[in-house]
Amino acid sequence: VMTGACGESRPPLSPPALAAGKGLDADPARGRRLIAERGCVACHTVTGVRGPASNVGPPLHELWRQAYLAGVLPNTSDDLVRWLLDPPAINPRTAMPATGLQKADAEDIAAFLLSPDGARGRAP
Repeated sequence: VMTGACGESRPPLSPPALAAGKGLDADPARGRRLIAERGCVACHTVTGVRGPASNVGPPLHELWRQAYLAGVLPNTSDDLVRWLLDPPAINPRTAMPATGLQKADAEDIAAFLLSPDGARGRAP
């Protein structure tokens, strides 16, 4: 009985409209391109973005289903943007370096990562 609650049919923890970057002037397709261009896949596996098999950082698939980002922030698009801009400012013990992203870039990446379509490897 308990294992039935663990299936794929569970609802997302944050509303898809919020997760998809609603309220941000964001472009998830550009976010997907930025993930490849900025080398995020050197540390993270991202569904739909080609790169080396990497296990340095956590995989970033179905991020929209997670309750927390990096174990410390509620999973909202605004908090993901904050994290992407300067991870050590939020958690000084993180292995993720300051990214040097511009806010618009972080918003686009957040829109892709938090989009249910993006998480399945399709351009939203």
